[in-house]
Amino acid sequence: MPENKRENAGKYKTDWKGIIIFVIAMITLQVFITKGNQFGWTNWLTIVLAAIAIIFAYLFIKFELKYPFAFVDLHLFNNNIFTGAVLSNFFINGTAGLLIVSLTLMQKGADYTPMQAGLLTLGFALAVILFMRVGEKLLQHFGAKKPIIWGALIIAASLIILMQTQLMAYQYQILAILAYTLFGVGLAFFATPATDAALSNLPENQAGSGAGIFKMASSLGASFGVAISAGIYTALANREEPIEWLSNLVIFVGRQDNVSIRQGAMLALAFCLLLVVLVIITVIIKIPNDTGKQIK
Repeated sequence: MPENKRENAGKYKTDWKGIIIFVIAMITLQVFITKGNQFGWTNWLTIVLAAIAIIFAYLFIKFELKYPFAFVDLHLFNNNIFTGAVLSNFFINGTAGLLIVSLTLMQKGADYTPMQAGLLTLGFALAVILFMRVGEKLLQHFGAKKPIIWGALIIAASLIILMQTQLMAYQYQILAILAYTLFGVGLAFFATPATDAALSNLPENQAGSGAGIFKMASSLGASFGVAISAGIYTALANREEPIEWLSNLVIFVGRQDNVSIRQGAMLALAFCLLLVVLVIITVIIKIPNDTGKQIK
């Protein structure tokens, strides 16, 4: 084979070793998160899964930093703005767990059918569609940082509303409709500015890799966010007795046979709220005020 063809072939060499290491790390981590409570957190199998995930994550980072045709170009994270956008994207997608937790709450705690619970989320889809263009306009006028934070604050408000599981079912239903709509508005505000912050600050030859990492952060964030929040909910909702300190702190009105379910949902949603706090902290630290702002 001529020398120039060998060089061109090398440019497209697949990093199979990196992919395999990454897959092993992700699968073991997912099983650890989703099945840890079922196995028991001190069970030898749970400990082994955690150890495998940590070891293979370390091997992945070490290998990818040295391999010339890396599956994930980790050197992109030397760019603070890109790192901030990717991390905030990971955390914000983790809040998708609020949908699973709150809809399950309505079905198990208030005896709603799946269709009845699903209808409450119509405002979410409409808000995303209607306000996506608003996110673009905000980016043009204020840059990326402020709209990302505003979007995160709106999502935080939706979570705080959904956490009011101590209320009667008919009251919570009204709040849920409002909360899902706000969740859609927040995501619409967040999406375009975060994408712009991640990709517009990379050289052209790294934009493709950056877009792939940004998209992967979305998928992984949603996957882990849903898994962890659902795990928290399941572990607490199946308790035989309600959590005493939470019962002393918050009075749960109405039916008392579903208090554990309502408490589980409240604390699982609190985890999602923590993810929003991490979004805001990451953006404040990593993304400058003028990022993405058009010069007039």
